[in-house]
Amino acid sequence: MKMKKTDIGVVAVMYVVCGWFFAMSTKLDAESQTYPKFTIGLLFAFTTIYLVKMIISARKFGTENDVKEVFNGFLPAQFFVSALLVLLYFVAMYFVGFYISTLVFMLAALLYLRVSLLQTAISVAAMMALIYVAFTWFLGVRLPSGKLF
Repeated sequence: MKMKKTDIGVVAVMYVVCGWFFAMSTKLDAESQTYPKFTIGLLFAFTTIYLVKMIISARKFGTENDVKEVFNGFLPAQFFVSALLVLLYFVAMYFVGFYISTLVFMLAALLYLRVSLLQTAISVAAMMALIYVAFTWFLGVRLPSGKLF
């Protein structure tokens, strides 16, 4: 199987994400750094394994330019609205905290993408419960509470 050129960008972005989150995790308390660093380490390791696989594939079978295939059906309006929602999510998290901004973001994104109301309700409820149980209850991680609260 030929290596796809767009995978190079994916690997580069994943390494940038690893670096960014690693740098951010160093600002946490020492006892709060264990889980983020473990997760970042896993992401870094899997990205590196994928990179090695790509290099082996490129040497054996060559490369192919799959940009047209990847961006076939690309909807610029959907992309830019989604990007705007993410930016607004970060701003909202700063002011109103993680839980409220996540709830509003998920509702807005799923409704914008025309997911049915039942699936939206189930997804939002499940994610909010999972986030609460995993981070607040199980790991004891303090999530951003926002400047207004």
